[in-house]
Amino acid sequence: MPDGDAPLSRSAFDAARVRAALAGTRFADVRAMQETGSTNDDAAALLGDRRAFGATLVAEFQTAGRGRKAGRSWIAPAGSALTFTTILPVRVAADALWAVPFWTALAVADGVEEGCGARLDLRWPNDLDLGARKVAGILCTSRVTGSEAAVGCGVGLNVRRPDDGAPAAIDPPPAYLSDVQPHAAREDILAGILGAMDGLVDVLDRPAAIARAWEERAGLRGRSYRVRLDADGTIVEGTAIGLDREGGLILDTSGRERVVHLADARVVT
Repeated sequence: MPDGDAPLSRSAFDAARVRAALAGTRFADVRAMQETGSTNDDAAALLGDRRAFGATLVAEFQTAGRGRKAGRSWIAPAGSALTFTTILPVRVAADALWAVPFWTALAVADGVEEGCGARLDLRWPNDLDLGARKVAGILCTSRVTGSEAAVGCGVGLNVRRPDDGAPAAIDPPPAYLSDVQPHAAREDILAGILGAMDGLVDVLDRPAAIARAWEERAGLRGRSYRVRLDADGTIVEGTAIGLDREGGLILDTSGRERVVHLADARVVT
């Protein structure tokens, strides 16, 4: 936990501090850079190299950060966010890839709470909220070889609210951890997240268990969802029942079960 009396640091990210905190774990290889196009793209180029397994690539600023859907960008002024991609230290069954973003969300939620004390809500399919506003998103990348895949888990997490008013241009407006924890340190938060990942690695071969844990942590059952289908813009509203075997959202829509698949929709407010 950061010192509650320390001022909010505006200094460059201290990767050495995170490496020291993670010494002896499978995630101690933390590599920081000032600027890159996308940490996911950088990680994708390393997925064929086992020496990079367990590495985390952190960028102060991404010039081409993007969201889950094509054409959606992730806007994060330099120094305001944790933008990183962690290459898993183990391969994942190709038919279990759908579960990796849910696994990542669990680690991020646990790590943020450990690192600064803020409790986040999980929202299907790949977002984390602080209060009613999005504070983080997840986008994974993979390289499949036969029945297994090497995976990079990309995370964008808003930490410090920028002073320049940039968030005002984003609709809906995002949340920042500094809204509730003004002394949150990015190094402590990343160390917490990677530490949580280290404790959860062995669960990666149990996708159903990941789904059930995500459902519980998200308080999914009985939660109202409103989603827009990508195909035709139709709005589907209902009460969540759970996740299906591939991470789709099972909704009760006026007494009728309907599955909204991961690739087919986005949640709207």
